[in-house]
Amino acid sequence: MAYNKADLVSKVAQKSNLTKAQSESAINAFQEVLIDSLKSGEGLKLTGIFSAERVKRAERTGRNPRTNEIIKIPARYGVKLQAGSLLKKAVSE
Repeated sequence: MAYNKADLVSKVAQKSNLTKAQSESAINAFQEVLIDSLKSGEGLKLTGIFSAERVKRAERTGRNPRTNEIIKIPARYGVKLQAGSLLKKAVSE
């Protein structure tokens, strides 16, 4: 089962001895830093946990599955996430 934001706030509050309000503030701040760094093209790396970077996706052709019509998919930016060594090790055990 995946955690939603409220569950995450509760878990962080428990583990860190912070109030739920403080935990929510910290999670919101992390979210803002992550979004701002990706918007600016920098990326974010939490050593051992994960790294996130903004990547440019080239224009390509695709197919509408309903009509089989060939369409152009415009170039855009995406996000590339990579798991770090600590995360990989924790999951494989």
